[in-house]
Amino acid sequence: QAELVQSGGGSVQAGESLRVSCVASGITDSIYRMGWYRQAPRGRRDVVASITMDGKTNYADSVKGRFIIAMDNTKTTVYLQMNSLKPEDTAVYYCSADYYGTLRMSWGQGTVVTVSS
Repeated sequence: QAELVQSGGGSVQAGESLRVSCVASGITDSIYRMGWYRQAPRGRRDVVASITMDGKTNYADSVKGRFIIAMDNTKTTVYLQMNSLKPEDTAVYYCSADYYGTLRMSWGQGTVVTVSS
């Protein structure tokens, strides 16, 4: 499986923007989808957005129209551009990778995003 290393995130005011990035290394050929999840304090880890290797995207209703997921040409780096951030977007954001032929997933180390009102 691939190793996922995240960068970006931080603290912003409501209405501002942030971008988080995730680089996959190692065995990446069997990845069919990458995505972003988030987990708020005392909450569960929920999917935010995902993108397949052929470019199909999917978003949680709560972020549609505000967040954009994108992948670079090498298909080993995925970005999440977060615009018009709200305090309820505050969470630890995790990069994920799904693989062909298995239910196992890889996870990034997590990145804290804090949005203050």
